[in-house]
Parts: sequence; C-alpha cells; structure tokens
Amino acid sequence: MRFFGPIFILIFLGPIFSLTAKPLNVLFISIDDLRPALGCYGDKTALTPNIDQLAKRSILFNRAYCQQAVCCPSRLSLLTGLRPDTIKVWDLATHFREAKPQAITLPQHFKNHGYHTRSIGKIFHGGGKPSKDPPSWSAAPLHDFVRDPALRYATQKNLKGKGLKRASTESAKVPDNRYIDGIVCEDALKALDQYATKQKPFFLAVGFRKPHLPFCAPQRYWDLYKDIPPPVSQKHPKDAPELAVRSWGELEGYSDIPKNGKLTAAQVQKLRHGYYACVSYVDALTGRLLEKLDQLKLTQNTVVILWGDHGFHLGEQGLWTKANNYELSTRVPLILSIPNLTTQGIQTDALVEFVDVYPTLAEVCQLKVPKGVEGISFMPLIKNPKRPWKKAAFSQYPRSTSGNRHRKQGNFMGYSIRTDRYRYIEWRNVKTRLVQARELYDHQADPQEMKNLAGLPDQTVKLEELELLLKGGWQKALPANH
Repeated sequence: MRFFGPIFILIFLGPIFSLTAKPLNVLFISIDDLRPALGCYGDKTALTPNIDQLAKRSILFNRAYCQQAVCCPSRLSLLTGLRPDTIKVWDLATHFREAKPQAITLPQHFKNHGYHTRSIGKIFHGGGKPSKDPPSWSAAPLHDFVRDPALRYATQKNLKGKGLKRASTESAKVPDNRYIDGIVCEDALKALDQYATKQKPFFLAVGFRKPHLPFCAPQRYWDLYKDIPPPVSQKHPKDAPELAVRSWGELEGYSDIPKNGKLTAAQVQKLRHGYYACVSYVDALTGRLLEKLDQLKLTQNTVVILWGDHGFHLGEQGLWTKANNYELSTRVPLILSIPNLTTQGIQTDALVEFVDVYPTLAEVCQLKVPKGVEGISFMPLIKNPKRPWKKAAFSQYPRSTSGNRHRKQGNFMGYSIRTDRYRYIEWRNVKTRLVQARELYDHQADPQEMKNLAGLPDQTVKLEELELLLKGGWQKALPANH
C-alpha cells in the first residue's frame, strides 16, 4: 500500500483541471461476466499483463460489489446510480425509463456538460429498447446488440449449427477481429483517432462481451494455459436454502452441455480453460486501447475506468455463471486510473458499490452530481485508502416459486449485505415481505461460503445485528458525514 506526502495532498485538494490544458476525457471499459480473475487481483492462473499494468497507475478496489448479479440490472445500477428496486429492473428485458423516465444516466450527464459521448459494444443490456438509450449518447450506439452467430463463432462446425447457443467453447486459429470483441476494439481505436483531432472532451464507452459464454477465443489465448486448477469445491453450501442455489440454466442451454447440468471432470476443465482464454483475449484488446491512448498523447488527460458487470461462478459451490447472491457472483473488478492522482498505484479494502461509480466520475471531472443518486463518491479513498468507509455493500437477486428463469420481479427477493466479515442474506416473499429463509457466512472462517450458519443457536446475536443493518438500508450503512 502506498501513501503520499504533501505534494499529493496539494494535488488532491486542488482543482484537477488545473493540472491539464482541458477537461479530462473518460475511457469507460466494460467487460461482460468478468470476475476478479486478473493477475492484479492476485489470481495466480490469469495472464493479464495489460490490465495489470493499468492497475499499477490506478486505484484498485479489492471489495467492490454489484447490486444484482446479472447483466441488465447490474449495468443499470452503475449507469444510473440507482438500485434495482428503485429503477424496477430485475430482469433482462425491462427498460429503466419505464419506472424512471426522467433519470439522467452517467453518459447523459457528461453529454449535458459538453462531452461527446459514444458507445461501442455492450454497455446497456438487452435486445431492442433495453440496449438503447438515445438520451445518453451523442451518436448512435455501435455493436450494442449482436445476435449474428458468425460474430460469436468461427469454426465451420459451429457456423453450421442451429440457434444462438451452439458449442459452449471454441478455439480457432483466427485473428482477434474474427470475433465481435476484436471488431469492437478496432472501431474504438478509430474513435480515439477521431477524438484526438477534436477539442471537445469525450466519454467513450467500450463494451467487451467476453468472457461471457460461449467461451470462444483465438487459439493463441487458449495456448497460454496448460493446467487450470479445478474448483475449490463443487458442492452447494451446507444448509443453504434450495432457492439460493438453483441453476439459472444459462450454461445448460449450449448444445454440448447436458440439460441436467451434470458435467464430467473434462468438461469442467475445458470450460474453466475457455473462461481464462477469453479473459486473456480481452486483456490483449484492452492493451491495444491503452497503447492507442499513449500513441495519441491522450493518457495524461484521460480517466480510465475498467469494470466487470458482475462476478462469475466456474463450478465453485456447485454453481455456474451468475444469478445468485454469493461472493463469487457479486464481487467485481473495479479499477480507476486518474491522471496525476493514482499514478503510483493504490489498493483499498473498503467496501464500494456500483452505484458509487457515477458520483465518483462526476467528481473526478468536476461535474455536479444529480440529486437522487443512491451512491457516494469514493474519491476520499484515494487520499486515505484505509479510512473508515461503508458498513456494508448491498446486493439482491429474485427467484420464482420454481425454476430460475425469472421474468420481472419473481415471487421471492433475496437481499444480501456484505460487511467486512460477514455475508447475510434474507429471502423475502415479494407480496407478504415475510422472510422465508436466511443465510449467514463468516468470511474470516469460511471465505468460500460453504457453510450457512443462520440456523445455529450461537449465531442469534449476530443474526439480529445484521438483520437490523439490512433493514436500515444503504443510507444507514454510509460512512460518517454522508
């Protein structure tokens, strides 16, 4: 952990714009389904030299959490600064403006303050309307909604298949731009070239789809890995309620995966291998964006933020993909590079949430934060990474009475808080608001969340304490003076 002397404090307290000739640009990099499987987060398997290098000049948040572990509501919480229950989006099809027509999104706020805002790749989520929000952008989104199998697969076998979901993995001897993410990267590079000739500040959002399923990447990224370790445990947490550990059915939809979800050891190995290959693929593309900033002499005037929209299970806890309230699905990578402020590299263990990104980026670029945003700027953590911060991070996930392919809100909502030591979850009936089941995990003794302690008599006091914290809501969990 690095700390800074008087020079840093002067810079931190003074206007950021005074250090640059013009307003700061923003390069906003979203990576789909990326858990903290990065070298800079201590993952000993991941080969991610470019993101690791970015982290060396950034503040890295070791304990950042999404508000709901599935694409649409998770992305919206970051892009609006509002939580799922506020925007009434818990599924993949609902547009947030149905409940909040006057909401001002993060890119829209920058656009309203003179920035040229552009989206290339997956930023918002969904087919048709949910993937588009015209007020947010100065130009029409590019590659925001891609369903063409020829952009997802490259081998003849998969191209001849049927449906959207064909093989769950693919290794092909093709260039990076054979898949959609390589195309997104090339168009983003062109956009940066164009911005370099303009005087207007930019907010460029670049959304990569990997490592989302299917795990398809050029073969050279598969070749980086030989021995991928197996999951720590492939069993559900002991005494966890049934509705907490249901499969979302995402993986089972692929043609080479059994419908009952039972995988062989070889299948588990191949899927994990594919995930890491895709991570390295996206790392290489990210490196090209960062290199372009250097070439165009934009690095010293551009804020770079990189985030994964939620975590991901790779067989741990007997779960695959996301769509639950556990640590592996709710914890996310979040890296923020600010010229002249984070150049020496900072890490913090403070609890932060996706709703905090909006007010933070606004403060970094000296824009006023709109009223009603449900997060707080984490800029104070740059000055003091160890200062007292939030008491808890809040996540949630809905469930239907049976199955898990919910639509809208479902019949039950699982509300979760993550404190410094514990994860506490209440599964509430949506109509009656009565609690149907509880979960409690002690991360000090059980970092893999394998034993639900909620039913133990000696945990009664702790349960009551965490129940009050959860009922108090996010406002009661804020640090002092907020």
